[in-house]
Amino acid sequence: MDSIRHPYLEVFVYQEAKEGNSESGDTYFTYMNGDYFLCAIADGLGNGPIARQSAEIIPMILTQYHHETIDELLLRCNVLMFQKRGAAVAIVKVDFNAKTIQYSCVGNIKFYMTRRDDDKMIYPLPVMGYLSGRPQKIRTQTYAYKPGDLFLFHSDGVVLGNPKKTMQNCSGAYDLHQTLIHTIEHGDDATFIAGSLLQ
Repeated sequence: MDSIRHPYLEVFVYQEAKEGNSESGDTYFTYMNGDYFLCAIADGLGNGPIARQSAEIIPMILTQYHHETIDELLLRCNVLMFQKRGAAVAIVKVDFNAKTIQYSCVGNIKFYMTRRDDDKMIYPLPVMGYLSGRPQKIRTQTYAYKPGDLFLFHSDGVVLGNPKKTMQNCSGAYDLHQTLIHTIEHGDDATFIAGSLLQ
């Protein structure tokens, strides 16, 4: 389990490979400094090493260019997908100064955010398709957050029957992480990142 514990947020990551494969076709990335937290999940088309070749582009680009906008990062990743299998990619950026969380996705990686002070859940619709080197539409969405809000995003290997209820019943990111490990159907490439926004 990869985790980040900081006064601004707590994040817990889970990943497993499809049964029978030595490595996952998913990759993930996390980066944090005093101003922002950036994380991403990439789900390479297919599974195993060939899928991972496409997915590995995302942490490589984000490590070098994490200071750029989400739009710029996704477009950089898209260029390098040319003549590869391609990947579904989601990027989340938490701005500690502006108290905002940004999300953008191309493909079937789902994002949820629950607010501690009301009964609403944010579930933005991703752009359909995947990064493949072809011209791509990018739609980054920005939401304000407050201390106590909880977010989750995951690849399609994680299947949630009722994400709103699951998240609202959890006290924080660690609780959500533990709950999902015991409820998801194991056997496929599966990656999720759960985060609590603390201040």
